[in-house]
Amino acid sequence: MIGAGIGGLTAAALLAHRGYEVTAFDQAIAPGGCASTFKRRGFTFDVGATQVAGLEAGGIHHEIFQELDVPLPAATNCDPACAVYLPGETNPISVWRDPQTWQAERQQQFPGSERFWHLLATLFQASWRFQGREPVLPPRKPWDVWQLISAVRPDTLVTAPFTFSTVGQLLKAFGLYGDRRLKTFLDMQLKLYSQVGVDETALLYAATALGVSQAPQGLFHLEGSMQVLSDRLVAALERDGGKLLMRHTVEQVHTEHGRVTGVTVRNQKTGSTWTETADIVVGNVTVQNLVTLLGDAAPSGYRRRVQKLDDSSGAFVVYLGVDQAAIPPDCPPHLQFLYDYDGPIGENNSLFVSVSRPGDGRAPEGKATIIASSFTDLNQWHQAENYDMLKQQYTETAISRLGQFFDLRPDHLVHVEAGTPKTFERFTARDRGAVGGLGMRVSTFGPFGFANRTPIPNLWLVGDCTHPGEGTAGVSYSAQTTVRQIEEQFG
Repeated sequence: MIGAGIGGLTAAALLAHRGYEVTAFDQAIAPGGCASTFKRRGFTFDVGATQVAGLEAGGIHHEIFQELDVPLPAATNCDPACAVYLPGETNPISVWRDPQTWQAERQQQFPGSERFWHLLATLFQASWRFQGREPVLPPRKPWDVWQLISAVRPDTLVTAPFTFSTVGQLLKAFGLYGDRRLKTFLDMQLKLYSQVGVDETALLYAATALGVSQAPQGLFHLEGSMQVLSDRLVAALERDGGKLLMRHTVEQVHTEHGRVTGVTVRNQKTGSTWTETADIVVGNVTVQNLVTLLGDAAPSGYRRRVQKLDDSSGAFVVYLGVDQAAIPPDCPPHLQFLYDYDGPIGENNSLFVSVSRPGDGRAPEGKATIIASSFTDLNQWHQAENYDMLKQQYTETAISRLGQFFDLRPDHLVHVEAGTPKTFERFTARDRGAVGGLGMRVSTFGPFGFANRTPIPNLWLVGDCTHPGEGTAGVSYSAQTTVRQIEEQFG
């Protein structure tokens, strides 16, 4: 197993539980990838991911943890899932968990848009039932095709006419594209979940991303930190005889006669390298990283497809440890701010903010954490002539923006730290520090995306570059699919 993010750990734990001899390598200090944490001065900060889907009964984490026979981590519902502030507005658009409350909210916020939302809900419900029957997307072998066909039901066909549609096209069809508030709200939410806005996001992906916040599904806030998710997967892996080696970098994937044979591993502490032979290799890496690891063995068609991909997103993140007095009363756990309609969603014009709750284990008593992230261009951080100055400018702008909502007077600030794409690259080894996988465009979603089966036999790919996309739930689905494929092939 290359990489110990949630997707890699899930696949590793499931395979070990089913009797496979599993060794997982990760170059970081702590497991979890972009869903790991770090500690400073008594504060625990989630590195990237701050909310979880799939903990409800029947959800993907619930299902996997049941199979592994480990308890689910304690969590509370995010309600609202997010409070979205548009430019110049002091009252947020609250994405409520209760479907009726959310319907009333959007009818008040976006009059005349209910037909649009009703169709999204119809597509979501059909897609959710379809996904629950464990299809394989995109299929690459006859067994995959059979799993896909077996998951189709008459109600699945309602999604077929929208296979090539974007959210923007649906807005235009309903005469809503000119509704600036609605389009901006959707751009903000989709950028968060899909990496791209309404004009590029595949409609069928958006239906799920925008619908999963409501009951009986929902988003959850973990008690302690996001780390508890990976810690329990590690415990299951090691209980069942698997091994996890941190601070070990996989430098190359080896093939012979077109079939994977093993990997070269470097121990970061000693500098020593060796070749680990393997019948099966699973990469919890980006497609760009996979092509690099394969080197000349990467199939030319696969390499060209990866090279043609649009740039993934980068993230600038500021981590604040503050006095509880800095947090407004009844503050939602997740907020989005856009500061200017004319500016891009990102580059410090927008922030996605996660706030700890009293007693949730992320801050000492009387303190709290604030984690704020904005999308940013990868190239400017890797080409910056004065990286430290740019990082300081971003930090100051983010704190100034946050100060419009939180009371961030100097005596309320206990700890300030920032992360950039270069930070994510250093700690996760993801290509150029990109986060969130591939933008969920029509060309990269579902049947048109990257498969878990790679063109090289016995080499699999899991994570946010594969169906159904980013998030701990998404990468866990990819891991589950890969394990089913391995089981079918190797028994």
